[in-house]
Amino acid sequence: MATLHPLAGVYAAAVTPLRGDKLDLESLPALLRFFAERGCHGALLFGTTGEGPSFSPKEREALLRSARAYRHQLPNFRLLAGTGTPSLSETIDLTKLAFDLGYDGVVTLPPYYFRKAGEDGLFAWFSEVIRKAVPTGGSLLGYHFPALAGVGFSLDLLARLKDAFPNQFAGIKDSSHDESFAAALGARFNSDLLVLNGTDSMLHHALLHGAQGAITAPANLISMGLREVWDVFQAGGDPAAAQAEVTRIRHILEAYPPFPPTLKTALHRLYNFPRWNIRPPLEELSAKNLEDLMAQLS
Repeated sequence: MATLHPLAGVYAAAVTPLRGDKLDLESLPALLRFFAERGCHGALLFGTTGEGPSFSPKEREALLRSARAYRHQLPNFRLLAGTGTPSLSETIDLTKLAFDLGYDGVVTLPPYYFRKAGEDGLFAWFSEVIRKAVPTGGSLLGYHFPALAGVGFSLDLLARLKDAFPNQFAGIKDSSHDESFAAALGARFNSDLLVLNGTDSMLHHALLHGAQGAITAPANLISMGLREVWDVFQAGGDPAAAQAEVTRIRHILEAYPPFPPTLKTALHRLYNFPRWNIRPPLEELSAKNLEDLMAQLS
């Protein structure tokens, strides 16, 4: 089996604790400890599930600093920061901040406003981010979520970035939900590109095609199952049974989109976390959907 990248493993795409319109920094340590105790190798802060684009740079800095201050109590638990914005300068600033704070890596969306930007433009944009903000030894993962961002990574663009920045451009968070793309990543790059899959129901498939882990929204709830899939696979076994249960829960959660309000509600009802709010334009679950969801999860 190929040598694993230092960032290989299972990550929760963490919800962002929010009381009213204010960050609930006091609850952050308990949330990170919850992930660590349930098998996560780490957490991604301010990804899609963390409502990253809904928070200002000042708010992101406050939470990133708070998480960094607590991490010494969680040995070997890794922290990733979502740093992609449509603004090149803001993305550079957030990325530099994450590494200055000692984060293990960043997950960076392409600039998602100019959806018809060409690959030369995207290569230039990421090159600027990497040169100006990613230190030697730092790891940036491109965030491939074309259905939501409207901009993604072709295999050729990934290869071009990997060739230009073989260490700093670590790989990709693949949230395409596309089995053929997951297979194509493995065929093109094998273990040379770190792939962390974003679709729980595809984890075993992605691992078979060279992926080295996952960053998912449902990992807020089902990280133990994801970790079992990962551990059994790494040991050379067949994780089919664990994957089937992970897939079952993923499909339940997918019926109540989007993930942030659904997961915050479930964390409150199932694990006694505070009833965290979400930011507009997202909306809370209806009372009926809430009861239907809990009946299926309980």
